[in-house]
Amino acid sequence: MSTFYVTTPIYYVNGEPHAGHAYTTIAADILARYHRIKGNEVFFLTGVDEHGANIHKAAENAGLAPQDYCDQMAPMFVKLWKRLNISHDIFMRTTSDMHKRGAKKFLTALHDSGDVYKGTYEGHYCRPCERFVPEKELTDEKICPIHKLPLEWLEEENYFFRLSKYQERLLAHFHENPDFVYPAARRNELLSVLNSGLEDISISRSSVSWGISLPFDPEHIVYVWIEALMNYMTALGYETDSEQYRAFWPADVHIMAKDISRFHALIWPAMLMAVDLPLPKQVVAHGWLTKDGEALSKTRGIVIDMDTDIETYGLDAFRYYLLREFSFGNDGDYRPARLHERYNADLANDLGNLLNRVLGLVNKNFEGIPAPTTPGEFDNEIKEMAQKTRDALDVHIETYAFDSALETIWEFVRRVNRYVQQTEVWTLAKPETKPRMGTILYCSLEALRYVSVLISPFIPDTAGKIQKQIGLAEFDTVAEWGRLPIDLKVSKGEPIFPRKEKAPQPEKTAKTEKKVKKETANLISFADFQKLDLRVGKIISAEPIEGADRLLKLQVDLGTEKRQVVAGIAEHYKPEILIGKQVIVVVNLEPATIRNVESHGMILAASGDSVVLASPETEVSLGTQVK
Repeated sequence: MSTFYVTTPIYYVNGEPHAGHAYTTIAADILARYHRIKGNEVFFLTGVDEHGANIHKAAENAGLAPQDYCDQMAPMFVKLWKRLNISHDIFMRTTSDMHKRGAKKFLTALHDSGDVYKGTYEGHYCRPCERFVPEKELTDEKICPIHKLPLEWLEEENYFFRLSKYQERLLAHFHENPDFVYPAARRNELLSVLNSGLEDISISRSSVSWGISLPFDPEHIVYVWIEALMNYMTALGYETDSEQYRAFWPADVHIMAKDISRFHALIWPAMLMAVDLPLPKQVVAHGWLTKDGEALSKTRGIVIDMDTDIETYGLDAFRYYLLREFSFGNDGDYRPARLHERYNADLANDLGNLLNRVLGLVNKNFEGIPAPTTPGEFDNEIKEMAQKTRDALDVHIETYAFDSALETIWEFVRRVNRYVQQTEVWTLAKPETKPRMGTILYCSLEALRYVSVLISPFIPDTAGKIQKQIGLAEFDTVAEWGRLPIDLKVSKGEPIFPRKEKAPQPEKTAKTEKKVKKETANLISFADFQKLDLRVGKIISAEPIEGADRLLKLQVDLGTEKRQVVAGIAEHYKPEILIGKQVIVVVNLEPATIRNVESHGMILAASGDSVVLASPETEVSLGTQVK
């Protein structure tokens, strides 16, 4: 059995958990659940970081001793993870004895490497970040690039780690392992830092009292960011070289927001090199969330109200929206109105109505799940698409394309809906056609079981409800066609996603009103719009263009002719996924040459934080005009 070890950061307890924490942790949960259904042995770590000056200050403000303060805050994270249905294997607290002993062991090894020395540090310091900002990162205003607060000048005696010594080894590791950091934009940022040169870093504080003392100098407290990184090993039993530590280290993936990627992708690997331990296999740094186009801010009241949205739409809809709406590596704009639209369109209409409709037909015409007979038209197509969907899902998950993974599953859901329509199964209740009706309904229920397995990492409660309604007593985790037993009694089919009629309205701000004025100023006439000739086509081949990472060369069948079109979708769609997909093409666009490749048209797509191709809701004749 293969192992898979995934971690979130351990979150600071100087404030309550928020949607950013939820986003990271749900993504890690999806990976953990996915690898479990693949049959891997999984260890999923999350937890809280309880040391450092910020925690000490927050405890003082609350009138509590630091440990008492941490004991009040940590359960808030535990409670939220339970509400979000997070399937972690350990919740790590850095005030635990297990972590303290492991950290001291690591610090001793780091000191013994000869790459730790004592010196005096003076420089600009950000207290919320708890880090010194290097001179090359300073702005003229001397403010923190993350917190936008003035930096303070700080001088103190510290211990340093010779990070500069590992610059060339880190560069070599980045080049030998191009997938070490994801996404590519983050990797390029870190390569730029490496190429500009690394400086030695302070790893202790003499002015901070709340933390773990250095084993080789008890007068100094280990810098919180250095200590925090060690939790990824101490949680496995590094202190005793446990069997669990030997089985799971190095981590398969550290997941975090992009602002802390340098600690994980530069400092942490260098420390591990110094003590001759294996490096994590991958560091994934996702983007930040905004709300209705504006940066999150407690003081301005711009927050993501998880409680209200979960109460309104349900936990699984919230989980689905977070990973379906945004491209994981990029920033994402959280819009409650879009959550409402996704809920009704994807969850209530596509999936919920399909389940209710099929269960209703089974209950009306059969005593239980009917046995399939000889496959007819469209039956084998459904089976083949199920298998292709599973294979495509594997590719998307491996590249953290959670939005594409869910879109691929929903393409299958929509195909099954069309299958029910195309076969007109409701008309086949007569004795002479009832065997055919049974086959169609069996295939539809098996497709729903299959879908439930594929969606279980993302929306596990919904997956369980689907299998329960189709009569399975225990959850079947195997995505192989034909496993659904016959004669099972199905339920009446209570709606798993009842429609929500009223969408939430975003609050008006000066920024949004200005945006509305700008949008109305850019209106075009209907006559101009009529000049566009939009036609339905089908992609029959797709291949990369050499030297152009974002471009694909497509051959599109328009019914009466075939066109070659260049499309900038390579970062969002693998070529093999596109074959057979119906798309909408602007056919009266003047030809263009892009990277020495001729393009005769344009493919329509929704483009924002991710790219989604525009497709007809149901299959239509090639060349059909879109009006």
